[in-house]
Amino acid sequence: MSFLGAAQNVTGSCYLLEIDGRKVLVDCGLYQERAFRYRNWDSFVVPPANLDAVLLTHAHVDHCGLLPKLVREGFRGRIYCTHVTAGITKIALLDAAKLQQEDADFKKKRHRREGRRGPHAEVPLYTTEDAEACLPLFEDVTYGEEVELDKGISASFHNAGHIFGSSMVKVKVRIRGLSRTILFSGDVGRWNKPMLDNPELVDQADYVLVESTYGDRLHSDPGSISDSLAEIVNSTVEAGGNIVVPTFAIERAQEVLYYLNELLISGKIPPLLVLMDSPMAIKVTDVFSDHPELLDRKTRTIIKAGNSPFSFPGLTMVRTTEESKAINAIKGTTMIVAGSGMCTGGRVKHHLVTNISKPQSTILFVGYQAMGTLGRTIVDGAREVRILGQTYPVRARLAQLHGFSAHADREELHRWLSGLKDPPRQTFVVHGEAEAAKRFSGFLRERTGWTVSVPAYKDHVVLN
Repeated sequence: MSFLGAAQNVTGSCYLLEIDGRKVLVDCGLYQERAFRYRNWDSFVVPPANLDAVLLTHAHVDHCGLLPKLVREGFRGRIYCTHVTAGITKIALLDAAKLQQEDADFKKKRHRREGRRGPHAEVPLYTTEDAEACLPLFEDVTYGEEVELDKGISASFHNAGHIFGSSMVKVKVRIRGLSRTILFSGDVGRWNKPMLDNPELVDQADYVLVESTYGDRLHSDPGSISDSLAEIVNSTVEAGGNIVVPTFAIERAQEVLYYLNELLISGKIPPLLVLMDSPMAIKVTDVFSDHPELLDRKTRTIIKAGNSPFSFPGLTMVRTTEESKAINAIKGTTMIVAGSGMCTGGRVKHHLVTNISKPQSTILFVGYQAMGTLGRTIVDGAREVRILGQTYPVRARLAQLHGFSAHADREELHRWLSGLKDPPRQTFVVHGEAEAAKRFSGFLRERTGWTVSVPAYKDHVVLN
């Protein structure tokens, strides 16, 4: 097994299994941290044409975002994932390609104006055509179904409770009388979250890869989300400003709508114009609406009562660039839910330009901000930030709701691992900033007595 991404960092999830001459990739994600983005342009360690299959845990771009590059460079195998993951990933990849082209064009114009040229910046990492070439390679699987990849090699997908359709992946190997199971956590969700069922417990694995995004901390009480969100909305309405919510189009945008809908129904916030300014989030919301059978019981009950969180009064879907630009002319408080979630691209940058220097406005972060991203720079307290080539003072109110996180915290990760009846031969802590991964590794060793390690980028291990 080789650790080709999300090893002592959060994004770029990618792990290679080499089994008796067969090569299987688990995830193929985009790097989003500024310090690691150059890796998106590196050649793949294994020629893509030599790969037999990709097992995809879920549709976040840090897990699927390099698939178009993989296919363009020769991959012709199957991409296995759940039906919903396949549908949302197709939306995500086409959106990512469009954003990369737009960003490349914008930077090209800016660099010409400034008389300089940046590395890679003027050419998109991949195009819409590259993304479209991926689509025929997807093969849907259902939760619990065992898919034979080759003789003696199979995989099954289990509900991770992280986002709609997300999975943890269990690979079983039975070769020459040897039987081993490798469990990839993907991103582990949380218990008792809105809309989704709880993460599934897996009772046996010889080797485990476990994420550690929040492995060094505990989340705040999710019950405080509604009260905190109500306070932020009400105080910003009173100040006469706007609320800009940089958000991930997949899951987080829909969860924000869920809580807003509850607050509006209960009368805890006044009627509010909520603008979902993300074509991708709108398409993903449509997927949620089309698959109510995959929502949890409470959400299905709310929808049956005619109070769908995806179509409440005041919610407006902003589809075109012209409609997005027109938001600036709206008088009174609006809540603008726009991507990208870490402020690395998309329409949210333009809304930040308009609002980040206004003391009456609020920038509300509802998701993880990776090191080196614009979002992280803002939440870390920068007094001024560079957006779209210009520098702006940060005067807006900053707010952050950690309870929204779709990632399990330290205790929840331990709860998931506790489903294993016997200690694994080895546990690898991945998908976390270096210090967080190391602290979680130490916590696991102390709590369980297991053999735990924190692999580095491009480390290789032999699984006996």
